[in-house]
Amino acid sequence: MFVAKFVARMAVLAAAALGAASFGTASLAEAKTLRWASQGDALTLDPHSQNEGSTTAMNSHVYEALISRDPSLAKVPGLALSWKTIASDVWEYKLRPDVKFSDGTPFTADDVVFSYNRALSPSSDFKAYISSIKEVKAIDPLTVHIITDGPNPILPDYTSAILIMSKAWSEKHNVAKPQSFKDKEETYAVRNAMGTGPYTVKQRDPDVRTVLEKNPTYWGAQQFPNYPDELVYAPIKEPATRVAALISGQVDFVLDAPLQDIARIKQTPGLKTEETAQVRSIFLGLDMGSPELKYSDVKGKNPFADKRVRQAMYQAIDINAIKAKVMRNFSAPAGLTTAPGVHGYTKELDQRLKYDVAGAKQLMAEAGYPNGFGVTLDCPNDRYNNDEQICQAIAGMLAQIGIRIDLQARSKTLHFPKLQKKDSSMYLLGWGVPTLDSHYVFTFLYQTEDAAKKVGGWNYTGYSNPKMDELTDAMLKEVDQAKRDKMIADAWALAVADMPYLPLHHQLIVWSMSDKVTIPIFANDAPNFKYSTIK
Repeated sequence: MFVAKFVARMAVLAAAALGAASFGTASLAEAKTLRWASQGDALTLDPHSQNEGSTTAMNSHVYEALISRDPSLAKVPGLALSWKTIASDVWEYKLRPDVKFSDGTPFTADDVVFSYNRALSPSSDFKAYISSIKEVKAIDPLTVHIITDGPNPILPDYTSAILIMSKAWSEKHNVAKPQSFKDKEETYAVRNAMGTGPYTVKQRDPDVRTVLEKNPTYWGAQQFPNYPDELVYAPIKEPATRVAALISGQVDFVLDAPLQDIARIKQTPGLKTEETAQVRSIFLGLDMGSPELKYSDVKGKNPFADKRVRQAMYQAIDINAIKAKVMRNFSAPAGLTTAPGVHGYTKELDQRLKYDVAGAKQLMAEAGYPNGFGVTLDCPNDRYNNDEQICQAIAGMLAQIGIRIDLQARSKTLHFPKLQKKDSSMYLLGWGVPTLDSHYVFTFLYQTEDAAKKVGGWNYTGYSNPKMDELTDAMLKEVDQAKRDKMIADAWALAVADMPYLPLHHQLIVWSMSDKVTIPIFANDAPNFKYSTIK
């Protein structure tokens, strides 16, 4: 009884946080407001600071890219009406006319040039998206030329992820460079935003409440006439409280209802779900490059540098048990760190090594660790579906081969900066692929980190293979599709063989909502509320 009352009380508190911004005046009360929740907030409103899915999803309601993605994730015109190559190393983008930022100033090619240069800055987490760009030129107010270092046949896929800021607004507020998130830098763009998208920021209280309201100058108002007037978002970390808020009607939409409650939600009158396979894979990263692990009781050497240890850990993880007991079957066991739907994915390579504790113990003994060792596992507890529970299960499984896990679970607001400072020996990470092309995975996760080349930005394993680097660089420029596909296949074969990451599963996602809400589910797990309606 106490637990039920506590959950109900927490739901009321969450509802108060959601509703406080929505009922200040009668006119707002009459507006169509959609209240929604998930377990973790956007990290920042700076659109070039953090390449993190839920952060980009929030920012994409305010800022827009040259190319957008529709509910099927197909590329469609955004701030650019058309794009084409006019030379082997030049893409031309024709911009949408008569677009205004929400402060009424016109959107022009100068804003595109500014935004791309900003996204290439050292503090940008998006620089690897556009590392091949040599120059961005404004040819006239509505024409942009992007010059690349050699051909780049997939540049449009990458430009769908670079959000456009106002040059004038950014310079006025001294945010011409992106926020350095890992250094906890605070800038005007962290809590304020001004774009061309369907919403403007009315209120931003990080980790408490974010209120977005319709942009009165939105160019797409006729194309999307019925989307909600206001979005009120509150992070609700406690799973039971998120469900209680949805069932009680205090929120209209929950992005990540606990998997164990999905059946209950489906059976509740007035509620419904949308489900799909997500373009995101969950895996473990291992620091295999350091001479000695920072967080381990092994001194003078690095056990993760030995592939036999990495393979033993892989084969000691019973992924089918995790699927059944932790994920409630809302996952697909993975042998790759990329999911179906990504160009270059093959079912043949996406096969796991068999679960084999005896074989794993033998590998540990052969590597010189018959009694195992201790190591810290860093895990987020508010980012992926049941992330902390996954780590808890893995800790128990690795104990079977003598690996003693010190599990450190923390909010993603602390987890990601820790990784970006290379302050982890072993970590859980999920990787979505907004470009839907394998090159994105290789250039961020597998290429040797090279700040000058702007590659390897999320490779915290220390993995470095010249052949992988060569293949990744080559596939970015190859215009012959058959040759390019062979490069991708070779790179995936190398990734599987070298095993710097231990793949776990591909996520299946479930969006839960009131039956008053209509919204198509996006396989990138990023709700785009301009496609939604609420009764």
